[in-house]
Amino acid sequence: MTVIGFSFTKMIVEKTNPVKGKVSINNNVGIKNVEETKLNINSDRKALKLDFEFASTYEPGIGKIQLEGEVIYLAEKGRAEEAIKSWKKNKKIEKEMMTNVLNNVLAKCNVEALILSKDMNLPPPIPLPKVGMNEKKEAAS
Repeated sequence: MTVIGFSFTKMIVEKTNPVKGKVSINNNVGIKNVEETKLNINSDRKALKLDFEFASTYEPGIGKIQLEGEVIYLAEKGRAEEAIKSWKKNKKIEKEMMTNVLNNVLAKCNVEALILSKDMNLPPPIPLPKVGMNEKKEAAS
């Protein structure tokens, strides 16, 4: 079971107000749909297409970044069929598959959202590493 394809289908970036004061950034990611997709592969595996949505919302009313796309996931035939049934029944898929897909989506979306936030002069939607100075006080001898 593995992710074999990824593509964006929609990118919306909107800055509605200037950035000032305390900014709250809420990130959210989710799966919108799961369905079988046709690929020329051997018959003991099936490919699933999972549609996703990623959003970074800048509050209060500063802007948003919304990314949508699809992930192609290759799984054993039985697991793929079970995932489709589970999705149709209760909009859930097994934890291992969900973890694998969402980690892949987050890795790509966080990078894209970081680039888009820079282009729009919005704060980065993820914390960036910072260099700090650790002062050591040495006793005078």
